[in-house]
Amino acid sequence: MRANRRTDTKPEVTLRKELHRLGYRYRKDLPIVLESVRVRPDIVFTKRKVAVFVDGCFWHVCPQHGRQPTSNEWYWTPKLRRNMSRDELVTEALEDAGWRVVRIWEHVPLRDAVSAIEAAIS
Repeated sequence: MRANRRTDTKPEVTLRKELHRLGYRYRKDLPIVLESVRVRPDIVFTKRKVAVFVDGCFWHVCPQHGRQPTSNEWYWTPKLRRNMSRDELVTEALEDAGWRVVRIWEHVPLRDAVSAIEAAIS
């Protein structure tokens, strides 16, 4: 599992490049420490308090493309459930702290992803 990146995944880098090309400036992988949780969103607009997460279909169990593992189910099923629970906890904690949270699946077209972020920023 060492080969699985936590940051700088292809969808994340592509999105960041497009945002930068459009003139948006942001922080990447910025630690945000709240009372109940520590979190590192993929892209952070600090002035606007917008946190963007680019979620992988497998790791975050996309309803459209996520698939249940067929081998080592005893390990993967609880792991993926914990990921989903953590995503909900993080989103709720950030929203309670006044942040706007944008979650984008890796399969979302770039233009749609940028539009979702622009809507959250403005």
